[in-house]
Amino acid sequence: MRIGFIGTGEIAGYMVRGLAGRGHQIRVSARNAQKAAALAKEVAGVEVAENAEIVARSDVVFLCLMAGVARDVLPTLPFRADQAVVSVMTDMPLAALHELCAPAVDIACTIPLSAIATGGGSMLPVYPQSAALEALFGQTDTLVPVASEAALNAHFGGSALSAPLIALMQTGAAWLARQTGDKQAAESYVAGVFAGFLRQMQETGADFETLLQGLATEGGLNASLKAHMAQAGAHDALTDGLDALKLRLGL
Repeated sequence: MRIGFIGTGEIAGYMVRGLAGRGHQIRVSARNAQKAAALAKEVAGVEVAENAEIVARSDVVFLCLMAGVARDVLPTLPFRADQAVVSVMTDMPLAALHELCAPAVDIACTIPLSAIATGGGSMLPVYPQSAALEALFGQTDTLVPVASEAALNAHFGGSALSAPLIALMQTGAAWLARQTGDKQAAESYVAGVFAGFLRQMQETGADFETLLQGLATEGGLNASLKAHMAQAGAHDALTDGLDALKLRLGL
């Protein structure tokens, strides 16, 4: 398949790496020349091209721009009615995409994160459903069709949990490393603990409450630290932070 990326930032790079080695013709935007050149050098078969050429020669176009830039760039590009467009942009309503990318009509939005680069396990909320996205990532990652644009925007908010939760894991691993003197082993241990919980959920169907019940021994270390975090306002702060995103997400 001929695949084009308009915008060559971090997310575009992750997606290109996830598609590598599958026989696709991939073109990336020359707009960010340094990143585009590095990506083409790293991934075999990737070409760097101008935006107009990318759109003209692609069956599927991924939009990986900031919304403000997209409003200026997209109307100048030669979209076609027979090509699929997939946006990974925040702050860009679907109705606006249809105006900016006309005459293209097969337009969907999704939320890729860095795990998509490994070719397995990334969650991809999508609205509306996209046959192109399914064809490209359905065998390696998990597409999550949602019922509305509002639901997709809520998932954008949910994806923002990634950085704060990883930061908490990093803080915990740093504490462990101070006790043991081995940062690499500490991070590996903390990551492995949570990878185990995720496997448990996938293999048994357990939910978060089930996991918490298994860690709720009265007076235990987990119960004690969980209570401390709650009393310190960690859960309220998280909810407040997510609520603060609602206006931007149109929720």
